[in-house]
Amino acid sequence: MALQVLNFKFKTEAPKTIAKKWSHLGVTGSGDLEVLMEQKELGGAVTAKVVTPVKGFDAVWEKMLGKFVNDCHVGDVSIEINDDNATPIVVYMRLRQALAEANAKEAE
Repeated sequence: MALQVLNFKFKTEAPKTIAKKWSHLGVTGSGDLEVLMEQKELGGAVTAKVVTPVKGFDAVWEKMLGKFVNDCHVGDVSIEINDDNATPIVVYMRLRQALAEANAKEAE
């Protein structure tokens, strides 16, 4: 099965970057996905790369990622998603979890 690679770029008002240099959450497995976030100087923007086996859902990915960026006011972050047929609500939930992990304080 061929994988499709989608690339998006988003901007939001008053963007905030993540606290850690990078963060990883999830695994690519049955019906789930892996999210990687990395601090990157992007002029306040967010870039997102999605690798998925599902074709024809470009607009859904763009809408879900745009909602995440706007809801969370994320900026200067590169996101990579390795998808294995996750539903849109799972995508949003994993993005929020990855953001929480990326902003979590290190144990002292």
